[in-house]
Amino acid sequence: MDFKDLVQRRRSIRRFTDQPLTPEEVQVILRAALMSPTSKSTRAWHFHVVDDRDLLEKISQCKSAGAEFVKDAPLAVVVCMDTDQTDVWVEDASIAAVTMQYQAADLGLGSCWAQVRLRGQEDGTPASDILRFLLGYPEEQQAVCIIAFGHPAIERKPQDEEKLKWENVHIV
Repeated sequence: MDFKDLVQRRRSIRRFTDQPLTPEEVQVILRAALMSPTSKSTRAWHFHVVDDRDLLEKISQCKSAGAEFVKDAPLAVVVCMDTDQTDVWVEDASIAAVTMQYQAADLGLGSCWAQVRLRGQEDGTPASDILRFLLGYPEEQQAVCIIAFGHPAIERKPQDEEKLKWENVHIV
């Protein structure tokens, strides 16, 4: 499959089978993240890889809504950035996260992004603070998102070419 087709076929998958990812699949996904571009080649990301069911359950509750699917994934990666090393940590983390998602799709795996930055509990507790407590990462690391990975339990149609918003493209 070429990249054009991969982009059209990659869809967010929130339901996964119980089949675990192989160590090789995990390594290929993380390799893609470690090769993703960063501003000034800072490479300030940190990837917290979780496959423990109890911990996945707790992680899925780090914010009041939108991360429930993480508990049923065989694997999740919490994407963090060392904010002391770069001022464009949101961008660099986002690039790495999406790179992992495309790599997973190329392997025939599903994935879904759960937003963490600027999200939290109804009482105002930031999701990143909860994740820091659960995973033990230092204060200078800020979580941007959680990416859940697994073998898709559902099939989604490719992106509909007719719904592309070409009117949002401005050639100057």
